[in-house]
Amino acid sequence: MALERTDYYFLLGILREASQEEIKHAYYEAAQRLHPDKNQVSGETELFLEVQKAYEVLSNPKRRAQYDATLPKDEAPSFIQYTVEYSRPNLVHLDEPQLTYVLLEIAPRNKGEQIQAPPLNICLVLDRSTSMEGEKMDLVKGAASQLMRALRPQDIFSVVAFSDRAEVIIPAAFQADRVKLENRIQMIQTGGATEIYQGLETGLQEIRRNLNPQHVNHLILLTDGHTYGDEPACLQLAEEAARQKISISGLGIGSDWNDIFLDALTSRTGSNSVYISRHQDIKQLLMNKFAAITNAIAEDLLLEFKPQENINLNFAFRLQPEGGSLTQENPIHLGPILRDTPLTVIFEFIIQPTASKPERVRLLDGSLKAEIAARPTPIPPLRIRFEQNAADTPGDAPPPVGIVRALSRLTLYRLQERAREEAQSGHYESATRHLKNLAQHLLSQGEKELAKTALLEANNLEHMQSLSKSGGKEIKYGTRALLLSASEEVK
Repeated sequence: MALERTDYYFLLGILREASQEEIKHAYYEAAQRLHPDKNQVSGETELFLEVQKAYEVLSNPKRRAQYDATLPKDEAPSFIQYTVEYSRPNLVHLDEPQLTYVLLEIAPRNKGEQIQAPPLNICLVLDRSTSMEGEKMDLVKGAASQLMRALRPQDIFSVVAFSDRAEVIIPAAFQADRVKLENRIQMIQTGGATEIYQGLETGLQEIRRNLNPQHVNHLILLTDGHTYGDEPACLQLAEEAARQKISISGLGIGSDWNDIFLDALTSRTGSNSVYISRHQDIKQLLMNKFAAITNAIAEDLLLEFKPQENINLNFAFRLQPEGGSLTQENPIHLGPILRDTPLTVIFEFIIQPTASKPERVRLLDGSLKAEIAARPTPIPPLRIRFEQNAADTPGDAPPPVGIVRALSRLTLYRLQERAREEAQSGHYESATRHLKNLAQHLLSQGEKELAKTALLEANNLEHMQSLSKSGGKEIKYGTRALLLSASEEVK
C-alpha cells in the first residue's frame, strides 16, 4: 500500500501523461467512492485525504512538474499484465493490403495473490411470457431458487419477472428469509407477450438502488422469445449500464429468441449470450454463469486506443473466458478478468500498403483500463502496443501454436457467420457453399455431430431458402465453444 500512497498517478488510477481533464475526472470518481459521508470503511478516510492531496498537486501545473521530477523513471506496476503473439514473424513491404493476427492474453500480475471476492449486486430478470408456460418455467423457478441459496450474507439479490410489463418479485436487498423469498419465486405465473425492454429497465432500476463500485453489479436475463420494436431502446439501456459499470448477461432458452440482438445487447457491457438448447440444462447453465460472476476480479476490461493511419482493425473476438464477437467501437469492452482464467482475445488487422513501408509498424497504441471491485482505489491504466517489423521478404519462423489453433477454430465460426449473412441477404447459393465448406472443416477436426448439423442446414437452404431456428443456433454456439476449447488446449 505504501507504493500506492506515494505515487499520486497510481493512487488516482491514471497514466503520467494524463491531461488535466483526466486528472479531474479521476479525482471526482475517487472522491465519490471514498468520501467519509458515503464510506465508513476503516482506513479509507485517510485514503480520501491522500486522494485530495494527489489532486492538489497534479492539478497545479507547477507543483505537478516539481512532483514529476521526483518520480522514478519507470511507472508503478499495474495490477494486470499481458502477453502478445503475432501470426507472422514480420510484415512485408507490399503494394497491396495484407492481413495479420494478434493474440492477446491478459491476467492478474500476481496470480497467487489472494483477492477478497467482492460482494454481489445481482438481478435476475426472468421472461414469464406465455411461451414459458409449463416445464420451462418450472425449471427456471428451480434454477432461480438454487442461485439464491448460493448467495453469501453480503450479497444483494433481486428478481424481476416480465412479459409485456414487468414486476419486481424480490426487491434488491440483503436476503435473509430465503424460504419466504423462494415461495415468491414459485408464485410467478406466465402470460402475455415478450417485451425485453420492460424487464431490462426494471432490473437495472433494482441494481441502481444499491449501485456501488465495490460490488459486482450484474444483470442476468433469461428469455425464450423475440422482442419486437423495442430493440433500439434496449441497446440504449445497455450502453447506459456500461457507463455505470453494470454488466448484462443473456441466456436464451430454446430456438425462438433473437441471438443477434442478445449478442449486441450483452457485448455492449463486455458480457455475452448463452444458448440453452435443452430445458433440462437451464439450472446448470445459470449456475455456470453465476460461478463466473462470483469468480470475476474485474467485470469488464476496457481497451482504449488511438487509430493508426492506414491500419484497420477488421475483427476482434474474445476466446475466453466467455467466447463472443467484440465491437470495434472505441473503447472496446474486452470482458471480465477471472481469478483462474486469463482473458484471451484475437484481433485481425488489415495493413494498407503505405502503412507497411516503414521498418517498424505500429498496429495499435492504447491502454487497458479495469476496475477491481475489491480495491478501494482504481488501478492505473496499462499501456499496450502492438508493433511488428516490416521487411522485403516474409520471415521463416512458423506462427505460434496458440494462434494456429485459435485461427483454425475462428475460421469455423466466421464461416457460419458468412453463411448466415449471405442467407439473410438472399444469396442462398453462396450461403450453402459456406455451410458445406464448414461441414468439411468440422469433419476434419472430428466434430461429426456439428458437421451433420451444418449439412442439414445447407440442405434447408437449398430446398427451403432458410435456416432452421435451432440449427442456426447450434452451429453458431457450437463453433463458438470450439474457440474456447482451442484456448484451453494451449495451456
